[in-house]
Amino acid sequence: MTETILTGDALTHRFGDIIALDEVSVSVDAGTMVAVLGPNGSGKTTLLRALAGLLIPDTGRVKLPDRLGYLPQQPIFRPGFTVRETLSFYARLEGVSMVEVDSVIERTGLEQATAHRVETLSGGMRGLLGVAQALLGDPPAILLDEPATGLDPMMRRHIFEVLDTNRTDGQGILFASHDLELVEETADRIIILETGRPVESGTPSSLFERYDTDSLEAILHEVLEGDPTSVAIGGDR
Repeated sequence: MTETILTGDALTHRFGDIIALDEVSVSVDAGTMVAVLGPNGSGKTTLLRALAGLLIPDTGRVKLPDRLGYLPQQPIFRPGFTVRETLSFYARLEGVSMVEVDSVIERTGLEQATAHRVETLSGGMRGLLGVAQALLGDPPAILLDEPATGLDPMMRRHIFEVLDTNRTDGQGILFASHDLELVEETADRIIILETGRPVESGTPSSLFERYDTDSLEAILHEVLEGDPTSVAIGGDR
């Protein structure tokens, strides 16, 4: 039986008069990758922050594993630190050995950048550093908020190859993304949010069958009743 390692049950949260989450439930099983899609303001970031324990929902319940990796939409690293120093700092916070730091560097392909200071990194390498930081300690589950935003196609694919390897090794992954092609290729399950509500969910194959199409873009267009390109713009609540 597949182990469920992270759940959010009937999560609701308001920012003043704005309902950011409205009875949203989600679960992540070991060895699976779940994608969250939706236009700006649909609640993707709020959902990930609630699941990460960074935001306490007004109602609902979150169940987390003992260790969790998290990558925010715009990770900030201390300038002046090298890649290795940055990962070593987070490793000490997590009680992770330097052997694990070296392993994460190798798995993510950061070997040639270990002595580079974070402020000199390209956007792609900074994103890869964020993924490496989230992977430290091999947490049972990781949450990633738009891990490939602003990256060139080769770097986006590389990041998802790293995540796919971890999924194969049994890690559960929940990510928000606007890269529909990579979502189609990698996600085991898809959740679509609109104005804080879950409006559709399922495996890619079940969604394609339900809507009689092989295009995730077409499904978004029908479900959201608008231009699906709105999903491809960063920034969310």
